[in-house]
Amino acid sequence: MRLTVVIVNYRSAQLALECLDSLAQERDAMPTLEVAVVENDSPDDSYETLSAAIAARGWSEWVHLEKSPHNGGFGFGVNVAVRRGLAAPSPPDGFLLLNPDTYVRNGAVGALAEALRTDPAVGIVGSRLEDPDGTVQHSRFRFPSLCNALDDGLRLGILHRLLGDRVTCPPHTETAHDIDWLAGASMLIRREVFELVGLFDEGFFLYYEELDFTRRAHALGVRTRYVPSSRVVHLVGQSTGVTSRNKRPGRTPGYWFESRKRYFKKHHSALYKLLADAAFVLGRSIHHVLRVLRRRPNLEPPRYLWDFVRNNWLPGGRARSSWPR
Repeated sequence: MRLTVVIVNYRSAQLALECLDSLAQERDAMPTLEVAVVENDSPDDSYETLSAAIAARGWSEWVHLEKSPHNGGFGFGVNVAVRRGLAAPSPPDGFLLLNPDTYVRNGAVGALAEALRTDPAVGIVGSRLEDPDGTVQHSRFRFPSLCNALDDGLRLGILHRLLGDRVTCPPHTETAHDIDWLAGASMLIRREVFELVGLFDEGFFLYYEELDFTRRAHALGVRTRYVPSSRVVHLVGQSTGVTSRNKRPGRTPGYWFESRKRYFKKHHSALYKLLADAAFVLGRSIHHVLRVLRRRPNLEPPRYLWDFVRNNWLPGGRARSSWPR
């Protein structure tokens, strides 16, 4: 298959170069592999750094660097590259979305391509994301529901076990299987899926855009598959600064809450969103009571529950902080 890897960079030039270095090794087995790097109008010297490094390392033949006119968010950056690819005289067979804070293990891209090649009914495939030491990360999910909203808030083992495979993050398995949606850090989308579904919704600045896209594809009969033989290291939060694996994260930015609201508005009724919000708030409130009684540390972002309530239920309420534009 002819694939175009899409990397959207924002203030992460050095990480993006490490990602490109890992892709250079993949081209030994996939010489037609090309990469489109969209520099999403970073306020630093990312574009100059990337441009100079691509030329110096002899990558210009297969890496195309494009500067976005403004920082419209992740989906906007992806669309810049996908539009260009779809309009080409010979468009690629698929587009691999890859975060700049990732690097691929040997054969990772080939495993995704093979999954699409062998099953024409599958339109979206995603990698096993992992830490540098091989520890598996959650990268496959169920669509939001009232049950998993309560479970996400409560974080209580008994409910989690009762829900089984219906929880937001199902128990890990090394077997390839269909799933509702995948993390966009490493997700290969067949060209025909973009032609059927359309581009990413640019109303999502960051987060929920891959969930929205996959849900739209699912509604049109497109299958999504998790391919654990494709192993990709994800340095969680390095490109956004929002999440963290080894310490308590910072306060959740406003665009996360705005993206969540947009998703529920598009795919559910106002009543369903209200019930999902209430289920999460109830569960998280009980969680905090139990946490205090058990004298356990608070590991969630500062003031997260308050920001959630304010952004969703209070008139004019908006969580503080926004992505730099």
